[in-house]
Amino acid sequence: MITREEAYAILAEHTKNPNLIKHMLAVEAGMRAYARRFGEDEEIWAALGLLHDFDYEAHPKPDPEAESGHPYWGVNLLREKGYPEEFLRAILSHADYTGVPRETRMAKALYAVDELTGLIAAVALVRPSKKLADVALKSIKKKWKEKSFAAGVDREAVKVGAVELGVDLDEHILFVLAAMQENAEALGL
Repeated sequence: MITREEAYAILAEHTKNPNLIKHMLAVEAGMRAYARRFGEDEEIWAALGLLHDFDYEAHPKPDPEAESGHPYWGVNLLREKGYPEEFLRAILSHADYTGVPRETRMAKALYAVDELTGLIAAVALVRPSKKLADVALKSIKKKWKEKSFAAGVDREAVKVGAVELGVDLDEHILFVLAAMQENAEALGL
């Protein structure tokens, strides 16, 4: 049984950067909300959100040929801990360079949520209040068009993720925004 407590303990052991932790908390919120929407196991989906990047800080440089670095290192550790293969494949598939296809709804949701949370957080941080409560779809879409804004966010991945998940892009943005707003205190936004 995968629990949030176990997942968070692994994250906390391997990640010290508060912004990276907040990113994983944001992805957790989006994943939990999508699990609820699709009638899936919220604890497993939330744990996936928490753990998808837990190895990034210590192992940021991937080497797909050697299958080392992020996310390979983390997947190997989780495999040793007995995490199910579907969970591990979802983590691998969120990084396009691994070549692992996104075959499950859980994997597709992770891919769809991951990059989008960064854009939403960046939009919140430029609001005068720096609060998610003051972020609207219109402001996200305006910043989406500014390629220099949150330039590290792969907007194409967000679009592809929404398509793979079978949701309208605007609906997806609003859904993830609402999930993050529900968890604004933990995200510091």
